Amino acid sequence: MLKSERSPEPFVILAMPRSGTHYLEELLNEHPNVVSNGELLNEYDPNWPDKARLLRSDRELLECAYLRYPTRSGKIDVTHVGCKINEPQFYDRPGMMAELARWPRLKVVVCRRNPLESLRSLVQARQTGEWLKYGSDRDGKPPPLVSLSLSACETYFKTTAEFHYRIRHSFAPTNILELEYERLLREPHLCLELVWEFLGLPVRPVSGRVKLQRQEVRPLDQTVENFDELRRQFKERPDARYFEVVDA
Repeated sequence: MLKSERSPEPFVILAMPRSGTHYLEELLNEHPNVVSNGELLNEYDPNWPDKARLLRSDRELLECAYLRYPTRSGKIDVTHVGCKINEPQFYDRPGMMAELARWPRLKVVVCRRNPLESLRSLVQARQTGEWLKYGSDRDGKPPPLVSLSLSACETYFKTTAEFHYRIRHSFAPTNILELEYERLLREPHLCLELVWEFLGLPVRPVSGRVKLQRQEVRPLDQTVENFDELRRQFKERPDARYFEVVDA
């Protein structure tokens, strides 16, 4: 790791698992002035070869992320540097959210996705052990169907709501930008324009050459085996809205 001569503008991507953060990061890193270095708290993230960093304090980890960040080939004028943290990674570091809130000038990009889709995708990834799909992959076999329990859905929906509540109450509204997963897929150019404006960067077009691909393109009612049963069980609840959108 090399220490930057000046401190770039910091940002962090926060999300529930399987909410499009890898795709967003791939798009962000197309900008010549941006470096986003993956999951700071994931010991297996290839952007962070120094696994011993996880023995450090929350503050020291953020110093690694924003002051002694890993450099990337071809990036000679980095003005904005970021990382991402998924909700489960806060469990072992309950003070990390507060430490993030104390970091000067930090901007927060939040990726949101229908939590039922997020949960389905998470279960599929755990079953197959395949977490990412790239354009060079030749196997066109779709992920397996899943069956979700009522309690698993209830817990996941509750966790999602609490996580986003915590974000909203930890950072100033002007320092938060929320991106919807579905819109990011449909309109990546427009979403990136919002990000560039939010971060204070010049707009750069998207090349369209991203390698990361969607693993599941079928709608929810074709991928969750007990979808109709779950929809009936949630019919009179606020979370019923998650079953109204059946597109993947």
